[in-house]
Amino acid sequence: MRQFSLRGIWSVALSAFITLSTVGQEVQSKAKSQSSQNPLRILLITSGCCHDYDFQTKAMQLALKKRGVLATWDVVSEGGTGTSAQIGLYDKADWADGYDLVIHNECFANTTEAGYIRRITDVHRKGVNAVVIHCAMHTYRSAEIDDWREFLGVTSRRHEHKSHYPIEVVESSHPIMKGFPSGYRSALDELYIIEKVWPNTEVLATSTSEKTGQKHPVFWTNRFGKCRVFGTTYGHSNETFQDEVFLQALTNGVLWATGNVSAAE
Repeated sequence: MRQFSLRGIWSVALSAFITLSTVGQEVQSKAKSQSSQNPLRILLITSGCCHDYDFQTKAMQLALKKRGVLATWDVVSEGGTGTSAQIGLYDKADWADGYDLVIHNECFANTTEAGYIRRITDVHRKGVNAVVIHCAMHTYRSAEIDDWREFLGVTSRRHEHKSHYPIEVVESSHPIMKGFPSGYRSALDELYIIEKVWPNTEVLATSTSEKTGQKHPVFWTNRFGKCRVFGTTYGHSNETFQDEVFLQALTNGVLWATGNVSAAE
């Protein structure tokens, strides 16, 4: 039987804590710089199938506040708990006017009407920045057009089982992933199968399928027209939205997408 040193275990744990604390201090410093100006105006689109959206909404709001990111939130939670819905907000041509960021955390796989989808993507293409989380990748997956998938930066139509997946950082110098703990495993979550990475996407981190051994992006950025997009396929479970490492990366992604940190930092 393999023997483990208690001193070694504490050393690894302390190292991870120090790393995360240091990154948190760096991001809080950037957040204070941001919050000394005007608060971010965030529009959160949420609801649909399969997740505890109320919990996730509160967790995101608390995570940004805890890390010093000053923000005002408008939350649109419409469409019920099914897989097909058209939200009335998108009937307005100016639905995103005045917002610094739109967070998409909805799950409507079987909504397919092209005109409706393009009323969303056209606004982002013109420069409304975004963060896309988990089932946003499967939203509109039954649609024939690719506009939403190009906006996301990845194409995915299915996922594998829940597990604690190792996260391998690909771009450690990127501000979103800077200081991300080495050897880190996700909270219990689903691995999304990525069929395609779009040309303007930069993969930041991957996880490996326990079934096929194939690596799939789990954190990335995308440039879609004039807008910045940060995406993650993690976010299924409440455990993920209680995971400080995930919440730190999400906060970093919000700051990057809104132009408060740059890839050069």
